[in-house]
Amino acid sequence: MTLSATAGALAATMGAMAPARAADSSGLIACMHGITSSEFDFRTAMEGWARAGIKAVEPDLPKARQWEEANGKGSARKVLDDLGLTAYSSTNQLSLEETSEQRTRAIEDLKWKVEMAESLGADRMVIPSAANQQHSLADYDQVYENLREAAEIAKPHNVALMVEFTRASRLIGNVRTSLNVVRAVNHPNLKFMIDLYHFWAGTSKFEDLDLINPGEIHHVHFQDTPAMPPFEVAEQKDRAYPGEGIAPLQRILDKLVEKGYNRALSMELFDMEVRRTDPFEVASKALATITPYIEAVRRA
Repeated sequence: MTLSATAGALAATMGAMAPARAADSSGLIACMHGITSSEFDFRTAMEGWARAGIKAVEPDLPKARQWEEANGKGSARKVLDDLGLTAYSSTNQLSLEETSEQRTRAIEDLKWKVEMAESLGADRMVIPSAANQQHSLADYDQVYENLREAAEIAKPHNVALMVEFTRASRLIGNVRTSLNVVRAVNHPNLKFMIDLYHFWAGTSKFEDLDLINPGEIHHVHFQDTPAMPPFEVAEQKDRAYPGEGIAPLQRILDKLVEKGYNRALSMELFDMEVRRTDPFEVASKALATITPYIEAVRRA
């Protein structure tokens, strides 16, 4: 995904206009996910995003920790405050749902991550399901216990852990299963979220969105699904800016809004070329491509 000269000019223009257009009265707001500028240090990424007009961010917690190790406790939050940025979410912790060799380390990492999220002012954190081992129905009781334990760790920090289904997961791979798991655990610090790439490129169906109760969506990752490569061989890096793929994003967003969602639309791109691109340029294009969807909701 290379920014062409034309797209770059559009992005720069939208960046200049962004402070007045990034959000509307519905509460929807364009947001940047930490991985999208992962090749830059915490401050450089935040400064570039803010200069483009971004107000909502989903910081990468290890990046924030690295910044504080070099600049002192509380310095990452100061960067956000100085730039007028708000942490709408934070990312992330893997290996919490599946009983595995990695889970012990994941639990220890979760402890400092929820503390860091709280320090940044984030009241939620993404916990993707990347379970890759064969499982059976009998394993879900343990999944519930594992997630309940994780939610208890997050509770004192007022952080909600948000289960992110991923299309390759062998445990939580679609809307239906994710809703069932979150509801079965029934913990105030465990919530449902949706990543639109995993939704459209995975096994979920559009009709599954009708299973969501009003107010049940806690966060949204907002990017497109490209026509190529085929879903069967697509990887995380194969995501597109909104409007550059085949997912019916407006139809999906309208349904999410119908279900009561009115917060961040966080753009999460894994392509290394994007991650190495100037954060200002990437964030400007994010605003240029997300804003029309927000405006369409406002006009409806």
